[in-house]
Amino acid sequence: MSAPIYEFAKNYAESCVSRFHMPGHKGKPLHGLEPLDLTEIHGADYLFGAEGIIAASEARTADLYGTAKTLYSTEGSSLCIKTMLAIADHCRTDRQHRMLVIAPRNVHKAFINACILLDIDVKWVYPAVKSRSLCSSAVTADDISAAIDSCPRTPDAVYITSPDYLGFIADIPAISALCRNHGLPLIVDNAHGAYLKFLDTDTHPITLGADMCCDSAHKTLPCYTGGAMLHISKSAPAGFVECSKLMMSLFASTSPSYLIMQSLDLCSEYLAGDYPAALAETAQRTELCKRRLNDMGWRTIGDEKCKITIASAEGGISGDFLGDILRRNKIEPEYTDPDLVVLMTSPFNTEEDFIRLESAMSEIPVSQGNDLEFDGIPEAVVRLPIRQAAFALQQEIPADEAAGRICGMTVTSCQPSVPIAVSGEEITPEIISILKRYGISDISVLR
Repeated sequence: MSAPIYEFAKNYAESCVSRFHMPGHKGKPLHGLEPLDLTEIHGADYLFGAEGIIAASEARTADLYGTAKTLYSTEGSSLCIKTMLAIADHCRTDRQHRMLVIAPRNVHKAFINACILLDIDVKWVYPAVKSRSLCSSAVTADDISAAIDSCPRTPDAVYITSPDYLGFIADIPAISALCRNHGLPLIVDNAHGAYLKFLDTDTHPITLGADMCCDSAHKTLPCYTGGAMLHISKSAPAGFVECSKLMMSLFASTSPSYLIMQSLDLCSEYLAGDYPAALAETAQRTELCKRRLNDMGWRTIGDEKCKITIASAEGGISGDFLGDILRRNKIEPEYTDPDLVVLMTSPFNTEEDFIRLESAMSEIPVSQGNDLEFDGIPEAVVRLPIRQAAFALQQEIPADEAAGRICGMTVTSCQPSVPIAVSGEEITPEIISILKRYGISDISVLR
């Protein structure tokens, strides 16, 4: 069997067995997928104690990615992020202090939630070159080295997001070499980069030296929403593999979706087949689209081969307004904000899709606009540990009245759930200005 989870579910769906088990639809075709929707019946294996078909599928995916172990997640990279930090915490040798992680500010909300649940301290990295978007952070090995040197105590791990939401890819080889020199594991949120392994040039974080990373397969590969993978490198510290399933089970549902697991299973089969060739064609078509947009006067930014990020404000139009124009032309972008529009491509985008985008953009006049206005998140004034603040008594007040107060529950943009103010930080006038910019009018503060 090349897709053991799917084959098992398919055979079971065709067996006409009387289903006296979950789920309640009993496999009846209410919407079309129910016959393949299972629970942990005999032979179906169990995600967090996999020894059968799930273990076989995960092992095949590990071979494709060249990892020591790959774990499936049916709860997205959010589950993987919490798991990776729990693994690093579980395996660290210095237990005298709370875990301390070095991270740039463009982390996903799941990272903050993990810090709350695991009582982790964070040393934020503020790059020498300021980001021009909340979603991005041009962090370099030198920036991380400076953060390590200025840490109040020896850190336990380094955590970065690459690619970031705008498609910028960090210099993982240099950052990985730095981490090895300091004996620190490198953890990468690669949620947007599951496909990077299968391009003509392999730029996947595990290949480039990360110890662990998460891939949201559903973001860039043919997989149902929620399908993700946690990869552990063959060179990762001892113990990471052994505790990985246990750590994941701490945060995960005991009823993982078999439909999502089947989509991960079949996704692996596609990757082992002709999908990389299709990705190469998509990368070329995406690059052509970028060149055509550039020729029209639009500036595109970022490094990703299958992402188009348009710096629309520089062309005299806000990203949000440009997004509205695209929607009127039957084009739905991934993300818009006052400065930018992000579009994601895959082999399932047709030539008609690209032509529609290029045609719509050609009808929009480009003028001399402004540089990206966002000037980066200011350095945080930390008043309390993240966990202590998150669980303290709180009240919601207008953001305009929050200056000098301590942030209660972390405030994020939506999407992509990047924190503007983190639990325990002082709300400054600069933070209030950013909240307004992203349309956030109320904030939770400590009583």
